[in-house]
Amino acid sequence: MAWVWLGLAICAEVIATSALKATDGFSRLGPSVVVIFGYSLAFYFLSLVLQVLPVGITYAVWSGVGIVLVSVVGWLWYGQTLSPQALAGIGLILAGTIVLNLSSGAGPQG
Repeated sequence: MAWVWLGLAICAEVIATSALKATDGFSRLGPSVVVIFGYSLAFYFLSLVLQVLPVGITYAVWSGVGIVLVSVVGWLWYGQTLSPQALAGIGLILAGTIVLNLSSGAGPQG
């Protein structure tokens, strides 16, 4: 169940982070509510995950997958470009997250 919670935490964080740009410095109510609610939900689910999985693994997966997904959202939603170097960096982040997860023994059974 911890991995489901982690997936939900990542989704909520990606939605909140992606909406952050639309808040226009928290001057727009709708996107600001999405950001506050999204981060609150993300941290709630993250707190559940941390009851089961080690903090290092949890944070590595949460931040690594979040970086990749936010980059994709920025590319698709905001038209931001991803250079070959940026794509290589994203690949390295994802690879590092996978290696850390596999080497820790904290696989999906957690």
